[in-house]
Amino acid sequence: MTVLDVSRGLRRAGLLAVLAGALLPGCESRTPPHRFPLTTNPATDSVSPPESGAARPASVEAQPSAGSESAATGAGSSQVVPASANLPAQAPVKARPVARSAFRALPPTTERAGHLHALATRLQARGGRVEDPCLEKDDAGCARSALTPFFTALDGLVQTPGTTPTVIAAFGNSLIAGDRIVDVVREEFAAGFGGAGRGVLLVDRMAPYGGRGRTAAVSNGWEPRTLGELKAPPHPFGITGVYHLATENRARGRFKLEGEPRGTLWWKDVKGAGRLVVSVDGTVLTRTEPQEDGASRTTSFDLPAGAKWLDVTAEGKGAIVQGVVLQRDAPGIVLDMLGVPSADATLYGRLEEDALKAQLGQRDPKLLLFFLGGNESKRLEWKRTDLTTVRQDLTALLRRTRAAAPGSACLVVGPMDAVQDAHAKGKPLTQRPFLEAAIQAEREVALAEGCGFFDLYTAMGGAGSLARFNQAGFMHEDLVHPRGHGLDMLGQLVSDALLAGWVNEGAVPAPALTTSREEASDTGASSQTAEAVP
Repeated sequence: MTVLDVSRGLRRAGLLAVLAGALLPGCESRTPPHRFPLTTNPATDSVSPPESGAARPASVEAQPSAGSESAATGAGSSQVVPASANLPAQAPVKARPVARSAFRALPPTTERAGHLHALATRLQARGGRVEDPCLEKDDAGCARSALTPFFTALDGLVQTPGTTPTVIAAFGNSLIAGDRIVDVVREEFAAGFGGAGRGVLLVDRMAPYGGRGRTAAVSNGWEPRTLGELKAPPHPFGITGVYHLATENRARGRFKLEGEPRGTLWWKDVKGAGRLVVSVDGTVLTRTEPQEDGASRTTSFDLPAGAKWLDVTAEGKGAIVQGVVLQRDAPGIVLDMLGVPSADATLYGRLEEDALKAQLGQRDPKLLLFFLGGNESKRLEWKRTDLTTVRQDLTALLRRTRAAAPGSACLVVGPMDAVQDAHAKGKPLTQRPFLEAAIQAEREVALAEGCGFFDLYTAMGGAGSLARFNQAGFMHEDLVHPRGHGLDMLGQLVSDALLAGWVNEGAVPAPALTTSREEASDTGASSQTAEAVP
């Protein structure tokens, strides 16, 4: 899924209005943050969405993010980082309780989910099952699958909730960059397991349009730079894939607080940029102390009880903010939206290694979620990449992120249905020629790397499903980006599949890995020039 790079000038302007709907905020949740009453055990052979109405599936501290490998990447480097041949050790996961069926059950269907299930039936969006490969067998079958770390974390929220959130980190392209698809996933899981706040936020939007559900409520004086741009920006990125550059003195982002006890500021320590000031309701909490060495840094701060507004202010031009983290000390789900327009696995090579390790380490996600493939299939059609590169770069991305979060599960979500660009008005739509090849490549890489896979293309109805979405009014005129309930339905399909996977883990035989990660070839990321859609 793509938007045009800002450098394309007037050619980009025509698409801004089209994509504005894709970057609107998601449906506002009306669900209170509580865990669901577990009452209904579903049939283990069901993969379709349930019918409407049925049960369904401290002190202030600044520190560099750099580690011992900082010299290898370079502060200003924006080159693709190759994958390591060695694999991250999986963090130990407690054995699943034998009687998990006693508490693993689908939550009651929310009103929105019931509506979307009925809509999915009309559009022939059949839904699907998450492929969850077995990573470790035992006498009883599978002792550990790709999604066991996440499912075990969900068990903990149901059985013995502690005081820390269960974090999902969602990387992807413009399909999720407007937050609406993952907003449905976030709210569906929060309805069942509780919500623990917002997580990673941006100091301003990624474009002059769109909602502010995942940004500061009010911002001024910032220029966004993203890893999806045609030409690599001058600085590499943290896990948000975005940084905001202060273009004026006193550039500010103001966040409305929701009772969070503390916060975190991620920033880039660049030469001559000046300090960033963090204040609450007019009282300064801390100022950053730049060393001007190019490192990505973290500044943590406590928030006083009853605080209403948090300001992040640049004292001078050139200061760079990578992100702000706000969440509660409470059990429940936090979903970090880390999607970027125009992104693909190749462009995610612009993530700085030290920032990736430090920031994902701080977030400690229990699920790494990847929505990729749409831009890859388009660039395959345009002969700007090839399947070997697609495989290499997805392998590199999965290995790098899993090395930074070794205790996390991993799920790759394939692209939605797509059509060729050369479609004339009133003529039949033709499926993009490399779409199914890209899906198959992503599936094979995901399973070989010990990740789960969800085939969104098949779940939404396979060939012809985009045409049905378009006829229902759920596609923008570019016939690339869904809108409105089209986005909501895709989010519901992912939520239903993940919830059903949790309930049915072990009941449905998990496919064994055909290629272990240790046996995989030393596949490095491509060194081709990253290219966004012109």
